[in-house]
Amino acid sequence: MYELLRTLHLIAVSPCLIIGLYLIYASTKGSKNHKKLGWIYMILMFFQAGVSLFMEARVGPQFLKHFGWIHLLSILTLYTVPKSINYIKKGDIKGHSRSMIILFWAGLVLAGGFTLVPGRYLHDVFFN
Repeated sequence: MYELLRTLHLIAVSPCLIIGLYLIYASTKGSKNHKKLGWIYMILMFFQAGVSLFMEARVGPQFLKHFGWIHLLSILTLYTVPKSINYIKKGDIKGHSRSMIILFWAGLVLAGGFTLVPGRYLHDVFFN
């Protein structure tokens, strides 16, 4: 079961790096393309964070015999996605922008970086 969850998680999160970079640094904010890709990004990020909560921590200390420190970034993502949608619906562009940058750098890049530490699956894939 863990392998299925890991595969779903990786399939959902992989395109988010490219989409997120494009949305934050290259797209025209507020354009149809930005909105469409933004929804895809948000759905994928929310889905992968939800899936990750069912994945047992296999490196470092565990809480409740399941959760690890990295799960805090999943919770951050599950909080930030709806919060960011709420910001943009209210017209708070600064709040939306700020939360999207936090989501990208903490929820995606930082969490992704942690997957490269020894003992983690992606470390084994890339470095062994």
